[in-house]
Amino acid sequence: MEKKAVILSSGGLDSTTAMAIAKSEGFELFSLSFYYGQRHSYELNAAKKVAEVFGVTKHLVINLDLDKIGGSALTDNIEVPKSRTLISMTGEIPVTYVPARNTIFLSHALAWAEVIRSFDIFIGVNAIDFSGYSDCRPEYIAAFEQMANLATKAGVEGKKRLKIRTPLISMTKSQIIKTGINLGVDYSLTHSCYDPDQNGRACGLCDSCFLRKKGFKEAGLKDPAEYAVMP
Repeated sequence: MEKKAVILSSGGLDSTTAMAIAKSEGFELFSLSFYYGQRHSYELNAAKKVAEVFGVTKHLVINLDLDKIGGSALTDNIEVPKSRTLISMTGEIPVTYVPARNTIFLSHALAWAEVIRSFDIFIGVNAIDFSGYSDCRPEYIAAFEQMANLATKAGVEGKKRLKIRTPLISMTKSQIIKTGINLGVDYSLTHSCYDPDQNGRACGLCDSCFLRKKGFKEAGLKDPAEYAVMP
């Protein structure tokens, strides 16, 4: 029987690498993206390109009105932090955290997995080079997986256990990039910036840009992203 996997795809570096890993493991790919009122909705263009290149069986884009809830610099009238140090990123949870985002995304992925009879959901969360988000931690993923197997028909009937796969969770950004390169990922397709300009160029100063540039530098590779500012 064909193995099917739902991949949460933002069009970013991490989710694209997770997709490449799923493909290398022989999964049939179903990618899931969201327009949730994010200021960096340009990322959906990247997610579409990634889906085409990877030849996914189906790519869904679901609309959510998280901007009506707000509370994040990505969905509300709050300034995106710029030029922060790595130390400041590992302190308190930043304003770019979107309340309950991964829980909402994983819940939709879980619903789709049930429908297509998939028992594997891939998410590119990372607990090493990240911005301090609470829903990127291993204990959160373990708790969601436990809940998923209590909530689904297949889980309750004991047919097969659903797994939330996080292949990048203990990697540094440079390790993620090297893994992707070895799997043939074209990172020029990806978009990471929280606050791109009207032409889709990365700002070069937000936390996500900082971590991306740091990762490519430590990997000894050139970042193919186009930046509005390259300090």
